[in-house]
Amino acid sequence: MLGVIVASVVMVGVGTGIVVSVMSGLKSSRPAGQAPVEASILVLKTDQQYHELGAENSIASFSGESSYEPGLYDVLAALKRAKNDDKIKAVLLRLEGGANGWASMMQLRQALLDFKQSGKKVFAYGNSISQRDYYLASAADVLYLNPSGVLELKGLVSQLSFFKGTLDKLGIEPEIFYAGKFKSATEPFRETKMTDANRIQLTELQRGIWNQFLEAAAEKAHADTADIYRLAREGGYYFAAQAVKNKLVDGAKYWDELEGQLRPLVSKKTDEKVPYVSMARYAQPAAGDGSEEARIALLYAEGTIVDGTAQDYQIGADELVSEIRKIARDEKIKAVVLRINSPGGSALASEIIWRELELLKAKKPLIVSMGDVAASGGYYIATAADSIFALPSTITGSIGVFGMMFNVGDALNSKLGVTFDEVKNAPYADFPTAMRRMTPDEKQRMQSFVDSTYATFKGRVVAGRHLNPAFVDSIAQGRVWTGEDALSLGLVDAPGGIDRALQAAAGKARIKSYRLETFPEPVDRFRSLLKQLGKGPFSQTMIQEAISKQVQESLPAYKQVQQVLRINGRVQMLLPMVPEFY
Repeated sequence: MLGVIVASVVMVGVGTGIVVSVMSGLKSSRPAGQAPVEASILVLKTDQQYHELGAENSIASFSGESSYEPGLYDVLAALKRAKNDDKIKAVLLRLEGGANGWASMMQLRQALLDFKQSGKKVFAYGNSISQRDYYLASAADVLYLNPSGVLELKGLVSQLSFFKGTLDKLGIEPEIFYAGKFKSATEPFRETKMTDANRIQLTELQRGIWNQFLEAAAEKAHADTADIYRLAREGGYYFAAQAVKNKLVDGAKYWDELEGQLRPLVSKKTDEKVPYVSMARYAQPAAGDGSEEARIALLYAEGTIVDGTAQDYQIGADELVSEIRKIARDEKIKAVVLRINSPGGSALASEIIWRELELLKAKKPLIVSMGDVAASGGYYIATAADSIFALPSTITGSIGVFGMMFNVGDALNSKLGVTFDEVKNAPYADFPTAMRRMTPDEKQRMQSFVDSTYATFKGRVVAGRHLNPAFVDSIAQGRVWTGEDALSLGLVDAPGGIDRALQAAAGKARIKSYRLETFPEPVDRFRSLLKQLGKGPFSQTMIQEAISKQVQESLPAYKQVQQVLRINGRVQMLLPMVPEFY
């Protein structure tokens, strides 16, 4: 039995090594982008979430699928390349549920409008069409809805969960410290509904995004924005015939009827299959043009900012600092574009990253491009840049700070009879602790820490944006702004996506041609899985992650609670729940 076990372990190890070697070979030999061999239709599915940085999925190679999961910029670059690709005859949007943020959708929409400048058409089709999908589909030349489907047009809503009542019933006392009257991050734990200040800022955010939606929908329907708003108030959901009548879609068609219009474009007969090429297969890792000598670094920072190392879609201070230093040492890199898609996080980690970016900027131009969200700590690190570009739908600002502790000692005592005792040789030896209430002196110290961090934050904005301190104080206060409003306030320099930021970087570096180099390297999902399996097939980490994922999908509020518990006792620059507008 022992021999069988040892042999099995050896075989698994050898097998894993062979698979990893094969995967490495596939990765190194993967073409930069797979061009179609015949006239084809390029397909973009809206249920695919495009993160900032693409990812390898080498196991997919065995099934014949693309081994690369493109990032947002990869898709934008693919649409630009498709303009001049004779084999791509049209783009087809499969409307299957908007998985991306409003700013990402705006960039995709702009890329589709640019693609149409080639004279090629954009088609869009949905069995049912969500409101977010409709925003993107409004760029299409031809938009069809299944005759039995419905179109969603109902306005925007943002719902927040509040846990104060739950904490009261459990006997758990939150001890909260914050700077900025709009800093609403702690509201779910100290209020039972939105404060007036938070309601004001959410209303303004919603107004900005809704106006952009109305303009896009009105352009598609050849109507006035007031007419679209009236339809949203009166209907909510429109059956296909109603959507056609109101010119919201171009027709109620079945899938085979759409394919009948696509076949002539690709020179196919009625009974022949339409050749489609997926975005995952067509897109390629972003690569610049021109000289191998001059390079621009595209540095991605996506997710919550955390101390030390990061998990998936987090910004670990240690790892990002390592990438920044690598870029700073590379003399071939003449400029840097930092792409931020982050609600912020640890104040200390944000400061560490900011410092390294300041050192980087002393050596080469640094331009920031904001994604869906670059707020709180995400804005903090952006202040180091020479220039900042944002989309009108970007959520930014939130210049404010908070700290939070939970006293669970009383609850454990009253509910379970648990008591606590200790020996300490100094007054603050057990601080911070969740086993007792803070003393008045401890509370004062915690608030002073928050206030000091807030003052530093405002100072970074004053220096980085060259603004008056009193003015910064007036627009700070933890308030969240749209990219459009941030532009008028001077928090960003100009509207635009990654391409605009790259143009600015090249201009500031005085280079006309360059090769784009992305940082960090794309992760390989299969390798990550093998790493987890190395801890044991039934490791605690894997079980926890599986349970956490299922609970988060069924109860979104759980994610908010989980995140706050992780930051217990630490000063934060964070939006624990990024405002979502549906």
